[in-house]
Amino acid sequence: MLSCGMQRSYLDMLDEVRAIAQTGLNYVKSPYDEAQYSRLVELASEKYAEITGLETQAIKDRFARDLGYITPKVGANCALLDNEGRILLEHRNDDKLWGLPGGWVDVGETPEMTVVREMQEEAGIVVEIEKLGGFYTRQPGQWAQPHTSVHIVYLCRYVSGQICISHESVAMEFKDPATVTNWHRDHGMIAADMVRLYAKDH
Repeated sequence: MLSCGMQRSYLDMLDEVRAIAQTGLNYVKSPYDEAQYSRLVELASEKYAEITGLETQAIKDRFARDLGYITPKVGANCALLDNEGRILLEHRNDDKLWGLPGGWVDVGETPEMTVVREMQEEAGIVVEIEKLGGFYTRQPGQWAQPHTSVHIVYLCRYVSGQICISHESVAMEFKDPATVTNWHRDHGMIAADMVRLYAKDH
């Protein structure tokens, strides 16, 4: 059993090996090099699976979707609060946990554009960016995640529309974070931070 410090170093090493191999696969021209890079991705995926509990093939499939030079994934989330200081949360359909609405930044988008798009797609409403709420980083192995990701959270204001849900959600409700116990990854901490930040300005 690896200690926490050793596991962190091991996961960092796996992430670097995987990134080098995946980048090589995206630019490789030699069949020999392609086989070597593929084997490195396979080995890294197997070790990720042992540590995180995810299936090896699911990890390989996730890595295969990365194009070009491998960098941390970037996500953007919306913090929208009502007059009572409650924050809009999505009861996610994938893991049945509560979190802030948002998603991965697409090619050609700014994080601000991602937030506006995701709120229209996931909640059916139009929002405007009010201010930057904060940056949050997830490292490999945290919350069974096999890659590094950076998440940008924005405090937003409501513009128009009626809140509804998409196929990605079970529910979309304004809630006091203190009443929620089943959080998606680090979203409980993020929601609490956004509520405190909102309270300072209002």
